[in-house]
Amino acid sequence: MNTAKLMSATGLGVPTGPWRWAALGFVLLALAAAGLTIAAPQVAGLAGYALLGGIALLAALFLFAVWPRSGRAAEDALRIAEAAAKANIAWAITGEGGAVLDCNPVYRRMAGVGETEAPPPPELALAGEPSAAVLYRLSRDAAEGRAREESFVVMPGLEIVAAVRPLPDKQTAWWFTPRLAASSAPQPVLKPQPVVVSTPQAPQPEQPATPEPVPPLQNASDLFRDAPMGVAFADASGAIGDANPAFAKFFGAPSVTGKNFGTLVDQGERAQVLDLIARAARGETGLKAVELRFLKSGGGEDRMAELFASPTRDAKDARAILYLLDVSEQKALETKFSQAQKMQAVGQLAGGVAHDFNNLLTVIIGNCEFLLMRHLAGDPSFKEINEVHQNALRAAALVSQLLAFSRKQTMQPKILALNDVIGELAQMLRRLVGEGVTLNVEREAELWPVHADEAQLGNAIINLVVNARDAMPSGGVVSIRTANQTVTNGITLGTAIMPPGDYVRIEVADTGTGMSKEVRSKIFDPFFTTKPVGQGTGLGLATVYGIVKQSGGFIDVHTELGKGTRFYIYLPRRKVEAADAHPVEVAPSVARDVTGQDTILLVEDEEAVRSFAARALRMRGYNVLEASGGEEALEIVKREGDQIDLIITDVVMPNMDGPTMVRHVKVLKPDMQVIFMSGYAEEAFRRSDQSSEDIHFLPKPFGLKQLAAKVKEVLAGG
Repeated sequence: MNTAKLMSATGLGVPTGPWRWAALGFVLLALAAAGLTIAAPQVAGLAGYALLGGIALLAALFLFAVWPRSGRAAEDALRIAEAAAKANIAWAITGEGGAVLDCNPVYRRMAGVGETEAPPPPELALAGEPSAAVLYRLSRDAAEGRAREESFVVMPGLEIVAAVRPLPDKQTAWWFTPRLAASSAPQPVLKPQPVVVSTPQAPQPEQPATPEPVPPLQNASDLFRDAPMGVAFADASGAIGDANPAFAKFFGAPSVTGKNFGTLVDQGERAQVLDLIARAARGETGLKAVELRFLKSGGGEDRMAELFASPTRDAKDARAILYLLDVSEQKALETKFSQAQKMQAVGQLAGGVAHDFNNLLTVIIGNCEFLLMRHLAGDPSFKEINEVHQNALRAAALVSQLLAFSRKQTMQPKILALNDVIGELAQMLRRLVGEGVTLNVEREAELWPVHADEAQLGNAIINLVVNARDAMPSGGVVSIRTANQTVTNGITLGTAIMPPGDYVRIEVADTGTGMSKEVRSKIFDPFFTTKPVGQGTGLGLATVYGIVKQSGGFIDVHTELGKGTRFYIYLPRRKVEAADAHPVEVAPSVARDVTGQDTILLVEDEEAVRSFAARALRMRGYNVLEASGGEEALEIVKREGDQIDLIITDVVMPNMDGPTMVRHVKVLKPDMQVIFMSGYAEEAFRRSDQSSEDIHFLPKPFGLKQLAAKVKEVLAGG
């Protein structure tokens, strides 16, 4: 309210100063004439009374002209201030010395002060290296009577647009509008040395042009003109009488004055919008905002806005005041967040199903192998048993893809030289793409090392190349490129923000058909495929997404119909320590005889899995002790710990899980060898004190040979 009063006092009526002294002189003259007339009426006569009346009338007119008053412009200024608060826009008015004379609650929140505290000037409210230079230039231009607008990044993916407008009496109006920071496509690296960029494939920024002088704000109508949200007046039929530039700019038009608002929106929203305007023009208040969708801006992009309407508060003026808030970036952020939540929820569901399914497959595969040992190739039942076994293995591969998508598969990362990995894959990939498709491999010479699972990363690259091949039914070119890339500012990639740092980039590009915007938004969803029925599970790209995320990396895609597709994988650079660069050679130990003289403690809560594994180990000659949970296993270790040579335990169990049980065992027997049977291990080991490099894994589902081989490997190495 103080702001509205300030603007009305300084911008409405006759200017103050000498005019008020003149008015006061006329009042004193009228009082003197009145005194003379009363003291000597016979002298004044009729002419004196007429002169007295004229002077009094003139004094009254002067007082009315110069007296401060609030009107519609003050109400307009107040409404604009209220709309700014709804749009999370901060504003403040500073005096000649820089002190804040007035501000809204959003500015106070931005400055971190309460309602009773004095708000600091913008230079202190937004103190920091990114904003210091911008605020200095804004203050300088405002002091010189020029308007200016600049933006600066406050955190990865978010920036603030700051604007100043000079006011009378050496005051300044400040606006601070938050918005999402822009990002663009990666810039291909053509030279062998690292490339330092702020955003991938970001064009060179243009030199900022010298701002053109803008007339200072003289009254509330100027505030209406320069408001950062759209403001307009419309009658009950929707005809726009006046609108500020921000309102017209949203619709990509130089002016919308004289147009009917209904013609500016899609037909689906037309009736609702016109009803809102009509109700506001009739004097209704507290109306709910209408969301406008699928509007086409001047740039041709889909835009979204919220339209507020309120009456003019003047009974003689049957118009509505419209406030248009562009929420396109906010809605885009909400959509990305919703997509990220959906991917996480589907991943959790897939991971849970895959874990339980792996236990079933372990039993099916194991018992099939028992049957195949008794029913050899010539047996009448061999074909059916082998068919069950092969389909169980196919199901295991499908579950592995689900676990990759959900980021709960067991990873065994190590330091990798990606150029060597891709070089080894290249020969196989050339056979995989077939005739008619050319495979080009471009590798940067001094590529940084990464920390990832070699088999899983190779699987991700194979999936991308297979998709590229399928997108080129008439042939084409698939290119694989590696490069070092340093990112100095956070970049928004899909639903994630990639922080600054050093990355190794893998690019897989094709010259195929490309994808539409609708298809691109779903490509990482599990079971989504554009291939004919029976020609794809829809888990290929979902698997790639999970592998990259579980490796601590990021993935992005750029595609256009008819112009091919480019996938970019970013993996964090692993700085190699001296011990990693020159590993110590360890002499191989002499293999122990593990054919029947070792005692193994088997811990598994699923009875069917435990029964199969115990039977398989006893067939190899081992002495097997069984436990159905962590507590029972600890009791066995306390009782017979000296005879136990190896513990095989599940990871996820009720009450006490595998890692917790092993920590207790290590207190009793620090040198105990342990194998974890794991459908997925990430969540359990995140809660433990152990690193994956120190633990042996046996991924589920497994068969007789895998179980026996892993046991022999661990015991022989111990």
